Amino acid sequence: MADDHPLFRQALVMAVEAVAPQARIIEAATLDRAVEVSSATSDLLLVLLDLKMPGSAGFSGVALLHAERPSVPILVISSAEAQIASPEARRYGAVGFIGKDQPLSVMEEAIAAALGGQSPPSLPAGETDAMADKVAALTPTQLRVLLGVLDGRLNKQIAFDLGVAESTIKSHMTTILAKLGVQNRTQAALAARALGLGAGR
Repeated sequence: MADDHPLFRQALVMAVEAVAPQARIIEAATLDRAVEVSSATSDLLLVLLDLKMPGSAGFSGVALLHAERPSVPILVISSAEAQIASPEARRYGAVGFIGKDQPLSVMEEAIAAALGGQSPPSLPAGETDAMADKVAALTPTQLRVLLGVLDGRLNKQIAFDLGVAESTIKSHMTTILAKLGVQNRTQAALAARALGLGAGR
């Protein structure tokens, strides 16, 4: 359960407990903590994710968590505009989107559907375009490198951030460019930003 508002996390805990009273709930107030928990929890069944929280921008949290654990459903629960954010969240791997203004009963239904392997009925179908597929196919490390590029950081700065050699970042960049089908890091950044990964950065 990744949300930086303690009161809303309490509401989500109530919704989860109503649907799955035996569930073990792990709370995270930042995207980094959510990724850490996702990587370390072998029996993870569902991620409830807010789009706007420390460490996240646009739909980068959805893309990163989906890349880390592609088999674990992600249900986005956010105050973002549903008509715009719902199909975008799905592009990057979310199974559904629920607005924070929805009644607790709607959240419970969505959580139950996600745990049952179904998309919540309120999720618009939406079309997944080719570039979104390519971005969603990047590995977690490649996504972190791409997010570093979006922040305008140099290869050596990204290498320092990730604790690896600069040559490793160069190798990742070559792979990223090939996967996205673009010629340079500027085009890669523009493609990712156009798809919402850089929103708010």
